[in-house]
Amino acid sequence: MAEDGDDPVGGSLTPADTLDERVLARSEDLMRYVEVVAALVLVVLFAIGVFDLGLQIVQRALSGDITDPLVVVGFIDTALLLFIIVEVYQTVVAYTQESETRRIVRLVIYTGVIAMVRKAIIFRTGEYASERSALFAAAAYTLIILGLAALLVVERRTREAATDAI
Repeated sequence: MAEDGDDPVGGSLTPADTLDERVLARSEDLMRYVEVVAALVLVVLFAIGVFDLGLQIVQRALSGDITDPLVVVGFIDTALLLFIIVEVYQTVVAYTQESETRRIVRLVIYTGVIAMVRKAIIFRTGEYASERSALFAAAAYTLIILGLAALLVVERRTREAATDAI
């Protein structure tokens, strides 16, 4: 039988009172602050990108190059890069707010889709050493886009099934 002096005053320690738990709690706080800083950095990058895109459009319009298809593709590329920044920002915010995993996965898939569409739009066969290399790259992009599209379909159907079950 245990004596009264065996247990600490007030009973046994709660998990939050152990050194490991306190260190983990501090590390979670630190991670949250780093996530907030990352989100702020993304906001600044997005603002700089929007300003830069506007500046590029004005410069190209003044020079008369705005009708060049490669210039337009460059604008689209920059705009899609800005959308990627927005999606990554939303993912960071979702992590910070400890959103449901399904929302985070959906944001990551959307980011991947936008990134791959961007790659497909700026794809140039002349950038590869051979036609075979270009074909392999195009096939890889196609597989990734199809895989991401399949993930979106699966995610949407499981979300609808979960909603219907409620």
